[in-house]
Amino acid sequence: MDEEQIKSEAADAKMINDAFQHLLDCYLASHHRKKVDLITTAFNFARQAHKGVRRLSGEPYIMHPIAVAQIVCEEIGLGSTSICAALLHDVVEDTDYTVEDLENIFGPKIAQIVDGLTKISGGIFGEQASAQAENFKKLLLTMSDDIRVILIKIADRLHNMRTLDSQPANKQYKIAGETLYIYAPLAHRLGLYKVKSELENLSFKFEHPEEFSNIESKLTLTQAQRHELFDQFTQPIREALDHMGINYEIKERIKTPYSIWSKMQNKHVSFEEIYDILAVRIIFTPRSRQEEVNECFNIYVAISKIYKSHPDRLRDWLSHPKANGYQALHVTLMSRQGRWIEVQIRSDRMDEIAEQGFAAHWKYKEGEQEEYTEDETELNNWLRTIKEILDDPQPDAMDFLDAIKLNLFASEIFVFTPKGEIKTMPAGCTALDFAFSIHTFLGSHCIGAKVNHRLVPLSHKLQSGDQVEILTSKSQHVQPAWINFVSTAKAKSKIQAILRRENREMQKRGEETLTEWLSKHNIEFTLAVADQLAEYHDLRRRDEFYQALGEKTIILGDKDIDELQGKNKKKKQATGIGWRRYVPFVSSKSAKHEEEQPTELFVVPEKFNRKKPLYLSEENIRLFKFPNCCHPIPGDDALGYIDNKSQIEIHKRACPIAAKLKSGFGNRILDVKWDMHKRLYFDATIRMSGIDRIGLLNEVTQVISSQLNVNIHKVNITCDDGIFDGRIELRVHDRDDVRLIMQNLKRIDNLKEINEIM
Repeated sequence: MDEEQIKSEAADAKMINDAFQHLLDCYLASHHRKKVDLITTAFNFARQAHKGVRRLSGEPYIMHPIAVAQIVCEEIGLGSTSICAALLHDVVEDTDYTVEDLENIFGPKIAQIVDGLTKISGGIFGEQASAQAENFKKLLLTMSDDIRVILIKIADRLHNMRTLDSQPANKQYKIAGETLYIYAPLAHRLGLYKVKSELENLSFKFEHPEEFSNIESKLTLTQAQRHELFDQFTQPIREALDHMGINYEIKERIKTPYSIWSKMQNKHVSFEEIYDILAVRIIFTPRSRQEEVNECFNIYVAISKIYKSHPDRLRDWLSHPKANGYQALHVTLMSRQGRWIEVQIRSDRMDEIAEQGFAAHWKYKEGEQEEYTEDETELNNWLRTIKEILDDPQPDAMDFLDAIKLNLFASEIFVFTPKGEIKTMPAGCTALDFAFSIHTFLGSHCIGAKVNHRLVPLSHKLQSGDQVEILTSKSQHVQPAWINFVSTAKAKSKIQAILRRENREMQKRGEETLTEWLSKHNIEFTLAVADQLAEYHDLRRRDEFYQALGEKTIILGDKDIDELQGKNKKKKQATGIGWRRYVPFVSSKSAKHEEEQPTELFVVPEKFNRKKPLYLSEENIRLFKFPNCCHPIPGDDALGYIDNKSQIEIHKRACPIAAKLKSGFGNRILDVKWDMHKRLYFDATIRMSGIDRIGLLNEVTQVISSQLNVNIHKVNITCDDGIFDGRIELRVHDRDDVRLIMQNLKRIDNLKEINEIM
């Protein structure tokens, strides 16, 4: 062994020992029982098991389990069982050791958690379609056995996100997409706000690096201004709380880059137009635990004497905590600088629960802090809903992900049954959601409801405090339209299950119809024939075609015979059916969307390098699909998706469809970069509103057409009571053109809001 190698191994050993010592120091400073020997045994076992293995970043592999254990201990607040499981979480999957080996050394509980983690980690980078969605199903099933499985899995994902730089770009988009779609909402649901925010920010940073750095630099530039506002605003509050003799601290809470960007996208506003970047948090230590709710209200009364409070923005989560255990009182006050500022009032216990979620509950339980207690009613209700969905197998894993996603980020309202029992429901839910939440029979036979003793339809949206009585009829059956107005995962999954059962019968009838028709025309029934006819009738899936036949919305005839015999092909190619939607650009300003003979779309070969970026240029852009969901244009952060026909779809990275694809089909995601030279024109739509005046529209068209030499494709203007609202469709080269146009439009007097419609 040469000198360099000896030095390198010594440096690695020091780094590993220092990291483990830091973990032990954090553990010893916690409230948990001191099982240092058990943790040290787990560390030595894992170190030996992973010996000689390195991560993509080049560091020894054991640094990853130590880092996950560090997050589990320091940021989630779990004890020795979870720390040991975190240290051992990759041993069974990556080495020759079995769950039985771990059980013999560390006991059944640690072995069970590691087993749960092993079950949900397999196949994340596999080739199987929807692999991640299937893993998510497994994750939720194991979660109901011991919630520490999911808490450690979230810690594992957080460390993977922190070290994502070493992965190629297509993997970064896949992992960041899964994180935003699955793990951040899960962390939110479990009350891990700090972890949730970091997961969102890291995902944002890897998917939209330019926007992330822009917002970060703007936050840095406005930092001094915010500090000054914070000091001025909190000074009189401090004086009042000191006078009351309260033991407190006041923290400055800054909106994260991801939440700022989300608000900019959703509200179509600029960074400068977001006024709630700063919030204030008052954290106090109560004189006694029994008095902490009263003390929150006492503080609220004291500060609302100093500043005027917003009547519609008082949020009381003290009497009825959120489903993830969050408790606080939120009030919005008008500062002397004329800005609304949100103030969050909570005790030290509430603050710890807000940061660490359910893990922090255990610290305040009597008796054995290490053991998981099952009295978290709301969480168990949520898990029960998840299990009900899992019990009904669905053919499409992505539908399953969507159903769960509905309930992960939902805000909550409180409604009452006719007997006065309180039920927690997601905000935006309807009377039908409420019916299904009580019982499937009640939901499937629901004809309406009485809300506060007034008759309302099934689609009526419930408000907090409503008293709801469900009305049923035995003759009522589930309707397909119901799926459009229910918002809870449980109601959606039950309706889909009932409709699928009915659809299966209809599809069977359709398949019989097709078999008889083919037999009559001496054509052998094969799946390829059914697929060909489905495609001819513009249906993507065979079962949709069977359904249409069963419902008699498609009647087979002579044209179908021609299709099967190949007589329709020329006609179809000549009209370019299905092509126009894939060409979102034109060659020149005056040209209409091209109706040339369609170029053959690029088909991904077997040995295609998915790690290398795909460059889109004027020469090759026609070889790829541009679906109608998001309309990416040069300059947008984009990605590619290899579809079932091995052709490549181009999406914006922030597109909702792409979010699902990243979560379910991560192995098919490609990094896409633009190599365009302002020769093609793309569609973009700008929305404007302001105060109407003579000549305003003329100035707008002058700026766009004359000054910037951009072609206006379509203008739609409405004016109501002196308020001007308009949409202008333009032909632009790229995203820079859109930014320049919007900058110039902002200089026009009386134009108050200008944003792009994505």
